[in-house]
Amino acid sequence: MSHVFPRHTKAQVPLISHGEGCYLIDQSGKRYFNAGDAAVSCLGHDDREVTEAIQQQLDKVAFAHTGFFTSEPAEHLADLLVENAPGNLDRVYFVSGGSEAIESAIKLARQYFLEIGQGNRHRVIARRQSYHGNTLGALASGGNQWRREPFAPLMIETSHISPCYEYREKRDEETVFEFGQRVANELEAEILRLGPETVMAFMAEPVVGATLGAVPPVDGYFKRIREICDKYGVLLILDEVMCGMGRTGSLFAYEQEGIVPDIVAIAKGLGAGYQPIGAILCTDTIYKAIEDGSGFFQHGYTYLAHPAACAGSHAVVSAILNRGLLDRVNSLSETFKSELNMALGQHLHIGDIRGRGLFLALEIVEDRESKTPFDPALGINKKLKKQAFEEGLICYPMGGTIDGKRGDHVLLAPPFITSDSQVDEVVSKLKTAFEAVV
Repeated sequence: MSHVFPRHTKAQVPLISHGEGCYLIDQSGKRYFNAGDAAVSCLGHDDREVTEAIQQQLDKVAFAHTGFFTSEPAEHLADLLVENAPGNLDRVYFVSGGSEAIESAIKLARQYFLEIGQGNRHRVIARRQSYHGNTLGALASGGNQWRREPFAPLMIETSHISPCYEYREKRDEETVFEFGQRVANELEAEILRLGPETVMAFMAEPVVGATLGAVPPVDGYFKRIREICDKYGVLLILDEVMCGMGRTGSLFAYEQEGIVPDIVAIAKGLGAGYQPIGAILCTDTIYKAIEDGSGFFQHGYTYLAHPAACAGSHAVVSAILNRGLLDRVNSLSETFKSELNMALGQHLHIGDIRGRGLFLALEIVEDRESKTPFDPALGINKKLKKQAFEEGLICYPMGGTIDGKRGDHVLLAPPFITSDSQVDEVVSKLKTAFEAVV
């Protein structure tokens, strides 16, 4: 009998044996192509440069508390990230994962306003059908009702505006640009409703991940968001935990929008699964407010800037930048979209195929013409996940796409090292699983 507390107490999952390139192999020898482990494994599962970097650091020192020391891996990784982050992001705060990164971003925003004498600013605005993590501050900021509901009494107060969800929310009489401006302007209306002097930050995923299914913004949306934030002195926090670190075709997803955030959160692909790590990057303006004020960020975790994690992450980011993997992500994206459209683009139960880079999704509908979703009681996404796994494919189906209850989609986030023949394998297995379920 296992004494491990699993994610699902009634699910029996196989025991993992080892990883090989894009595949995970269980104890029985069955191979699973990993095309959707929450957008983590961007380099596959046996990258020697990464594992050797971690081992070399472990041979020097495994851990040194940041209350007493900094380390070469942390310094070098911070330099590499700042060097490749467009705009004026100048300081990096390392944590152990995405939820910690979002919590840190929220607390940093709050302390910034305390330091500059604007202590009334405490409210966070985010978007419906967003997901920012599972710790309480991150969960409160996220807009997924299913995840939030059980813990709502414990959460900080937040408010939510519409997502930039063109497939379902663009009106027939609107151009795509007009739609983007309309939903962006909801931010200004919400700031004015709450009182500008109380609003601390607006938080958003540049490309929405798990809860909406790889939904990219329309042109001009984030430029308008940036204008509104600047007008009212509100910090813009971008959550790139899933969509960053090359996943959407540039190292940082925000650079494709022609804007710079005040704080950006990264994780998942930052460590590629080799060590737990996350980070936030902030502007020098925010850092200087604390440096010139109290001098102390009233926050922290035991494993901040863990040397072995930072060493591994430096190898991961270097691989993404130096092996031509950003170009590979963009070329593979076109191949994937083409194959998905040929295999499933005209299917009666596929409403939309979307995404950016190797962050792609298919929205599943009961009726393609009306965009009517399946009855949630059918559990289409759960059945698809199970069937795909039986086919040897790990993907990321989710329910509640539309409002936290209705709607199904499947998210695909394969490794950047995927070969062209493996694209065929993924699409073929997904199609087989989909047709068996629907």
